[in-house]
Amino acid sequence: MKIQLNESEKKWIRTDDPNILFEENEVGRLKKEVWDMTEDQLDEVLLEYGIPSAPELGVAGTYIQNTPRAVQIEKRRRDDIVFVPLGCTENHGLHNNTGLDTFMCSQIVEGVRRYTKKHSQEVNLAFPPLNYGGHPYHHIGMPGTVIMPEEVVKETLIYTMLGLWNDGYRKIIFINNHGHLWMIESAIQEFCKRYQLPGIFRVIDWHRAVREFFYPTSDELSLETHFVHADEAETSVALLMFKEMVDMQYVQDKLGESLLPDGHMDKSVDPFRRPCRWSEGEGHAAIERSATPEGIVGVPSQSDARKAKRPIVAILKYLTLLHDQILDAYPAGTVPPVDKVSLRDPKEMEPFLKEPLSEGWKSIDELPRMGVFEHL
Repeated sequence: MKIQLNESEKKWIRTDDPNILFEENEVGRLKKEVWDMTEDQLDEVLLEYGIPSAPELGVAGTYIQNTPRAVQIEKRRRDDIVFVPLGCTENHGLHNNTGLDTFMCSQIVEGVRRYTKKHSQEVNLAFPPLNYGGHPYHHIGMPGTVIMPEEVVKETLIYTMLGLWNDGYRKIIFINNHGHLWMIESAIQEFCKRYQLPGIFRVIDWHRAVREFFYPTSDELSLETHFVHADEAETSVALLMFKEMVDMQYVQDKLGESLLPDGHMDKSVDPFRRPCRWSEGEGHAAIERSATPEGIVGVPSQSDARKAKRPIVAILKYLTLLHDQILDAYPAGTVPPVDKVSLRDPKEMEPFLKEPLSEGWKSIDELPRMGVFEHL
């Protein structure tokens, strides 16, 4: 039987740049709206989200872990989505802080929390579980970069998810800004295989989610180079979001060293649609210690906070849309149908899906294990 495509599936939203187009759906329309914004309009959006603001990791009432539990339970009853920022400790050059990836994600989700508190239901935030993170092989030997074993990263995330789910946060969204994406994906898949619990579980590489806005164009606010590492893109974001942690008097420029002809491996946000992502191999380029001991791949000397406005507005508005659409589809306290997202018996799952410590509730520690992964 031939399947007829909807009209919306046949159309694309085009821009003034032939390299950039968006899908004809709500996400694509949102991106096009941001694409067309003037700088004044971008500034208005940033103001709505409180960007820039000081980090809120130590501000009472902003994260699950710094809020009185009674207050946090009431928040969760209204909105059980949790954003979890993921970063690392990594050398980003003499001018940047080694916690750049973590603060990039925490500052973004803090902005979304501020906005949702004012306009809809306040999204929950959880402390970053990966302060050091996993790393690709080519980071080996770099001072300032702390590399945790892959299994440590995966198990940390699996048990973070398990604990949050058991406490009623059954829509868990990881926001990532570091080169360990495959470990996060693996953790989510393993969590689902091991426990078969209903919920919404996602990882979003935030810079790839809004990759169109990191593409160099003729726009006055555009970046001039493609996103790589500790470069114009990352430093511009840092200057917009947490400029006190950046000191441009120490900035250096440095390019990596490819050991094969160009065109095979893409850059950080996959701007060229090349056959492979940067993470899908090693040996095609020199390791950092050899080629870029400065901890930089790019030209951060060209950084400017203004260049980060459009991509940051894009990710703020996208995460808000994602939050609202998840909550519309599955209001607080509800999850996707058990029999559609697992092999578990819906009747068996009823006590585990109740509010924690309510009458008849059962903890995840009482859940019978099942399937070929039950021994893990």
